Amino acid sequence: MIRFSTAGESHGEALIALISGLPAGVPIDLEFVNRELWRRQQGYGRGGRMKIETDQAHVLSGVRHGKTIGSPVAIELVNRDWKNWEEKLPVGAGDLAKHQTVASPRPGHADLAGALKYNFADARYVLERASARESAARVAAGAMAKLMLRTLGIEVLSHVIRVGRVGLGRAAAWEEIVAMAAKDEVVLACVDAAAEARMKEEVEEAARTGDTVNGVFEVVAHNVPAGLGTYANWDERLDGLLAWTVMSLQAVKAVEIGRGVTAAESFGSRVHDPIYYAANEASGANGRPTRFTRPTNNAGGIEGGVSNGEDVVVRGYLKPISTLRKPLESVRFDTREPTAASYERSDICVVPAAGVAAEAMVAITLAGLAAQKFGGDSLTELKRNFDGYIEQIKRF
Repeated sequence: MIRFSTAGESHGEALIALISGLPAGVPIDLEFVNRELWRRQQGYGRGGRMKIETDQAHVLSGVRHGKTIGSPVAIELVNRDWKNWEEKLPVGAGDLAKHQTVASPRPGHADLAGALKYNFADARYVLERASARESAARVAAGAMAKLMLRTLGIEVLSHVIRVGRVGLGRAAAWEEIVAMAAKDEVVLACVDAAAEARMKEEVEEAARTGDTVNGVFEVVAHNVPAGLGTYANWDERLDGLLAWTVMSLQAVKAVEIGRGVTAAESFGSRVHDPIYYAANEASGANGRPTRFTRPTNNAGGIEGGVSNGEDVVVRGYLKPISTLRKPLESVRFDTREPTAASYERSDICVVPAAGVAAEAMVAITLAGLAAQKFGGDSLTELKRNFDGYIEQIKRF
């Protein structure tokens, strides 16, 4: 089983990602890991923090001579902004006069709920851990899972399909998503230039009015074989696991598998994907030889909680960022009097970045299920079992 956890605060000294269960022998490309971290920092509408941080993965354990060795992989991401907060957030007692309070909770943020839960006098400590800065550690762990999946021919990428009122309006081909992810300049990570230009105008309008805007990202897992997940137990269904892990990301308020939303308002004859059989091997949507094909993928590559051999498609719906430059009404923690919500340096739009973080969560989920199904303490053993299973499917 592959497990991961993160530690660290938004303005603390560093973030830590710990991932265990990776088989020994997975090649680790640190340049790839660092590019994933770079991708998370991109996108039109990001805040000033992205000008401060340049995330680089410092692997502390679990990798030697460029490959995993079977023990837990620990990754450190240093926060360059720590030098500005060291006296405000010391580990020791420090000077309480230098503590920077979050005096009034922000509507839509964890501020009030967290302060009530942990009995904090203000929301500073809530903000520090609840911040989406934590997702950088997830991306580092997800990059390790992606490198494992890559050895099985499975790839995971995302793109933006909506920002505010502007949607892509069409399906994106896998090749378009790959080309977009390879760019060295990211605007809003939309595969259609005209749609992206209109999305940019949505962000600019929010910036002019002191508001925030978000939207919808789509994660596509390509080349996933049939058989990951199960219908046998409720807590092992692939769609349920993906919904859980993607929903766990900051600001995600809804998750959709395939055409789940529109399927709820359509007749079955227009939703379910027909199944065809070819006497000779054909090339399926995921590129693997198959005799079973589908002309559509409304199910998002999952039927009955099990991957069906088509691309796995997951969408995340993001609420707008809770920190507004034109704050909403709130109440002071100390006096309980009405006031404006606190303001901290923040983003206007984070849809592209959230998509990259969601890629990490999808990759970790799929890598965990692959390790569970195919087993093996080394990559050689896992790959041998995987190849045998693919041959079995080809001969079905």
